[in-house]
Amino acid sequence: MGGVGEPGGGRGPREGSVRPRAPLPTFRWEQIRPHDLPGDKWLVIERRVYDISRWAQRHPGGSRLIGHHGAEDATDAFHAFHQDLGFVRKFLQPLLIGELAPEEPSQDGAQNAQLVEDFRALRQAAEDMKLFEASPTFFALLLGHILAMEVLAWLLILFLGPGWVPSTLAALILAISQAQSWCLQHDLGHASIFRKSRWNHVAQQFVMGQLKGFSAHWWNFRHFQHHAKPNIFHKDPDVTLAPVFLLGESSIEYGKRKRRYLPYNHQHLYFFLIGPPLLTLVNFEVENLAYMLVCMQWADLLWAASFYARFFLSYVPFYGVPGVLLLFVAVRVLESHWFVWITQMNHIPKEIGHEKHRDWASSQLAATCNVEPSLFIDWFSGHLNFQIEHHLFPTMPRHNYRKVAPLVKALCTKHGLSYEVKPFFTALVDIIRSLKKSGDIWLDAYLHQ
Repeated sequence: MGGVGEPGGGRGPREGSVRPRAPLPTFRWEQIRPHDLPGDKWLVIERRVYDISRWAQRHPGGSRLIGHHGAEDATDAFHAFHQDLGFVRKFLQPLLIGELAPEEPSQDGAQNAQLVEDFRALRQAAEDMKLFEASPTFFALLLGHILAMEVLAWLLILFLGPGWVPSTLAALILAISQAQSWCLQHDLGHASIFRKSRWNHVAQQFVMGQLKGFSAHWWNFRHFQHHAKPNIFHKDPDVTLAPVFLLGESSIEYGKRKRRYLPYNHQHLYFFLIGPPLLTLVNFEVENLAYMLVCMQWADLLWAASFYARFFLSYVPFYGVPGVLLLFVAVRVLESHWFVWITQMNHIPKEIGHEKHRDWASSQLAATCNVEPSLFIDWFSGHLNFQIEHHLFPTMPRHNYRKVAPLVKALCTKHGLSYEVKPFFTALVDIIRSLKKSGDIWLDAYLHQ
């Protein structure tokens, strides 16, 4: 017979007593690292190890998003992307397979543990200051002024006729409305307005679908990857632009391999022809439609169809079908210019390359910079001039970025991290400078290596 503590040994538990849980298996980082393969994904959250291999396809944010954190400590990403942590942990519990061994650090690799601790303390301070609580009035006014611009553009044509002057004014107003709709749906996509994620998602479908003609699911699919791994090739869709544009480390790689699909040393020039004018008109329209059809997002397709029905029914009586198509193209091209310049001024000039496996704060700061704030720039950019704060705290309502900015700057000063703030026009010019620099690096590597 077995002794006490051995199988079959000792007396069984008394009736009605609770059997103690068996201790969780422990893992070392060297055991976790190999599990970053398609169909074999582990990740670590709050020192607990989860096997997400089979569940990743059911992840609401998409399998790619959660898969980008394979074999990593995803604690800060977990907190950054989710509001109701208690609710989300219910989905994690069945995936739990163990925990980090007591002697193992919480983060793998040469990461600054003190920086990680200080950042988490900063986040807690922001929560204590209620900076994650939205102002209903602020966002109601945002939606109101978008709807007002849509009505104003239509009234211009109704009362002044479809001449060139009123049509140009209407196109400008509609483009501004579209730009502000991008910003509002962006807030909703990050669940930074309503407390319940469901309400944010329904409202985002309305803004993205009825007001813009795009799919909310498509946007979240690509945009959340950008936030998880900003400026990382093959993980951030916004910088995986080769072979059309070469950014960061791809310039050297293409040069060494003698790849020349385009004259990359002139990419800062052809950027003006195919970048700002065509992104939303061509690339986004095609990619968005393909996503809805392939992923069978029929609700999003109906929402998008409602936008086109409203737009054409509103303006066909004044212009006819050809005229409405011309107006639509004009609005999309103007909107596209806004989107490219405003969203890329904070990222393109920063470090772009392959995965470095940094901690959350370091990875976000390496890929972002701010633009000097003003009432106009805050409104015009949808507060994306506070890109550092937005990337560190994606679910924070944007009207609170100014309040958290001094705390973030103090953290950067303490740890010697760059907290870069540029004038608006300098930030725009830096996009072109960065493209030219990457093109020159490609040419040098192409000719001499």
